[in-house]
Amino acid sequence: MVSMKCPRCSSLEDRVIESRQNREGTTIRRRRECLVCGCRFTSYEKIEAKPIIVIKKDGSEQPFDISKVERGVRTSTDKLKLPAGTIERLMDSIEDQILEQAGHRGRITSAEIGETTLRELYKVSKVAYVRFASVYRQFDDLDKFITEIEKIASSVQ
Repeated sequence: MVSMKCPRCSSLEDRVIESRQNREGTTIRRRRECLVCGCRFTSYEKIEAKPIIVIKKDGSEQPFDISKVERGVRTSTDKLKLPAGTIERLMDSIEDQILEQAGHRGRITSAEIGETTLRELYKVSKVAYVRFASVYRQFDDLDKFITEIEKIASSVQ
């Protein structure tokens, strides 16, 4: 197996702790540990395929970039005490669903991406869900927050 350069000490000596592939078998995620400094990091192997195109609300198009979704997810989960690995598993699930939804046509709307992200966040943390929804759905007054929180409260009971 090929070693990866450690992001902390630049050593090329590491070991693979865990390997996992997504549902479609198009990506392999490897958790690694540097044998020199002990740093743990993740590497990905992906099939190079036709890029997915995101159709934005204004009709413009751009290539899909999971890191944009991840920034929003990390912001919405900031300072929440989530178990280790939760965000990585969440992102894997979101990315798998987006790839599945885009399918052979290779196109997806930003609305589909947002709704997929909301569904997955809801499973992990209702607080993160409301935080993400407030930006994604552009809550501009307190009533929208209250309505969304009441929906969550009624579904939990």
